[in-house]
Amino acid sequence: MRVGLLVTCLVDLMRPRIGFAAIELLESAGCTVVVPGAQTCCGQPGWNAGDRAAARALAEKVVVEFEQCDYLVAPSGSCAGMIKTHYPDLFQGEGAWLTRVEALSARSFELTDFLVNVMHVKTVPGRYQGTVTYHDACSGLRELGVKSQPRALLNQLPGVTLREMQDCETCCGFGGTFSVKFGEVSAAMAETKCERIAASGAEAVVLGDLGCMLNIEGRLRRRGDQVTKVLHIAELLTAQGD
Repeated sequence: MRVGLLVTCLVDLMRPRIGFAAIELLESAGCTVVVPGAQTCCGQPGWNAGDRAAARALAEKVVVEFEQCDYLVAPSGSCAGMIKTHYPDLFQGEGAWLTRVEALSARSFELTDFLVNVMHVKTVPGRYQGTVTYHDACSGLRELGVKSQPRALLNQLPGVTLREMQDCETCCGFGGTFSVKFGEVSAAMAETKCERIAASGAEAVVLGDLGCMLNIEGRLRRRGDQVTKVLHIAELLTAQGD
């Protein structure tokens, strides 16, 4: 099975080890992983900003690069959600292009959803000892229904104790360009999220989108918390967060 990994812009630029962890997880599940070398952005920033032409150009590029793969997988609910739910809107009424887009969208998955519901993973390669809490990132939760999947994978790590925080499904305030356009509101939302994380007593907060990770970790550090780990679930499941 050939699985194309959409690394995502943020992972590539800010935390590449998430991409390597995703590859390790997919390979341990029995997949042959393909990483197109010229891949760039999925087009979501343009889409969210109303620049349909830019989003469309990048969407075409993604389709060309990944349509020969059996599946497209992204370690990000927001990027996977862009492809799965919004790409068809970009190509409405366009015949052949729409057919190609819909075919790829149907084979596109967020990482934990793919591991649980397509590959039916029962074991993961990582080892971790400690308490964690999980933040449900908005796009993965609301566009793709990613909720139980990461928790099912966490349950496969015998050393992990999951402590659910209050309001685990509430936005952290990142929201892509939202955090730039509405900085004060975003900061207040991030502060509330960090209060919930602290109240859980967990040693680490785990999640599936790097944008949320950067927002939460930045706020934790600014409020003086230098101890709480902020980990992508792929890092935890491969013990790269130790």
